[in-house]
Amino acid sequence: MAKPIDDSMPTRISAECPDDIRHILYNAWGHDLDELKKIFKAHPDDDYEYERSIANVQDPETKETPLHAAVRACGPAEKTKDSGEQEEDGVVEEAREIIQELFESGAIWNTLDNNDETPGCVALRLRRETLYEMFVIKGAQTELLLSGTAGYEFLGSEDGEEQAAAGAKDDGDAMDVEDEAPQLVTVKADETELVSPEDHEKTVTSDEYLKSELTYDDGKLVDSDLNGVMMAWETDIMKRSVAALLPDAPTGKRILNIGFGMGIIDGMFAELKPSRHHVIEAHPAVLEHVAKPDSKFGPSWEKSGPEEGAYKIHAGKWQDVVLKLLEQGEVYDAIYFDTFGEDYSELRTFFSEYLLGLLDEEGRFSFFNGLGADRRICYDVYIDVVEAHGNEAGFDISWQEIDVDMSTLAEAGKGEWEGVRRRYWTLDKYKLPVFTFMG
Repeated sequence: MAKPIDDSMPTRISAECPDDIRHILYNAWGHDLDELKKIFKAHPDDDYEYERSIANVQDPETKETPLHAAVRACGPAEKTKDSGEQEEDGVVEEAREIIQELFESGAIWNTLDNNDETPGCVALRLRRETLYEMFVIKGAQTELLLSGTAGYEFLGSEDGEEQAAAGAKDDGDAMDVEDEAPQLVTVKADETELVSPEDHEKTVTSDEYLKSELTYDDGKLVDSDLNGVMMAWETDIMKRSVAALLPDAPTGKRILNIGFGMGIIDGMFAELKPSRHHVIEAHPAVLEHVAKPDSKFGPSWEKSGPEEGAYKIHAGKWQDVVLKLLEQGEVYDAIYFDTFGEDYSELRTFFSEYLLGLLDEEGRFSFFNGLGADRRICYDVYIDVVEAHGNEAGFDISWQEIDVDMSTLAEAGKGEWEGVRRRYWTLDKYKLPVFTFMG
């Protein structure tokens, strides 16, 4: 169990901390750039494996790293009496220099301490927005580098490519650093609890999900391991997504939804009386549920379309179905993507390789954005990553911020999470993405 957070403690150094680690942490806490440079010069990078770089040392008990120490030493930001905006002070500039030096020396941006905080989490909690943004930029640059988007430079990054390359192993998984960092790139597109490596056995793959039993119960759809596949609390997000995809509630539009689940968003689409409404669903239990006589999307719904095949549930994995749709020349005005048990890479594959052929030139695309949604910094990192990948694929992306009512979502095992094993959402703001073609 994590100890209470006490930012007044100098770097949270324990009695068990070795002297050499203690020395580094104290200099990071004291923002002594010259001394840190001397230490790093005495221990060049090629003397260490990346994950054991001297810039990543940790107190054995508190798990404090030099990055944590540099941020924590700033203390909480003050607010002005007039505007309420956060003030920056000289200590932040000192911390920026220390953090930049640590990044260039191979420091891992999202290592967890024993309070389950990354350095960026500490910066956010202390309201040090300038420092927080440094960690978001570093996280996104690292993910983009390791996902094959070389040379992308974020606005406001002073050392673009050099900073992105600092300390990154080219092994395809930025977060695969033994027990030191939480996962990011392997987080599921709609079940996005940020999990530490010791919890890997609890994640769900697409194949495992498709073989699992599902239960529709009390406003939620859960699998046999009690993972929330879809939940009723998402309804407002779905409503806002429909409005963003099809503003002014037009009728006669062509719609494709990938992932039926509880049918929440498809019910909203159906109310708009589209000229074409196609759904892709792979799970046998969902398909069986949809085919029931009392289902709103059963055989009678399919027959009610303006023409044969206009309303249809396509059974199968989207990777197979979209190929057939492309062969048939199907084009849509609005496309929504909300699958379960898939990596972000699958979402990226869809909008990078298939969206161009499926979306009308004036059409819009969106997806359920739960990427990294149990930790604010990873959610923000994913926004930058998605935007970079979307731009690379030829799309402009706008983001609509939606307030999330946390009154029934605040505690694991209670409220909306009662009967659900994993709490996949913890944030009070949702960023709704809308893709449109560039130009």
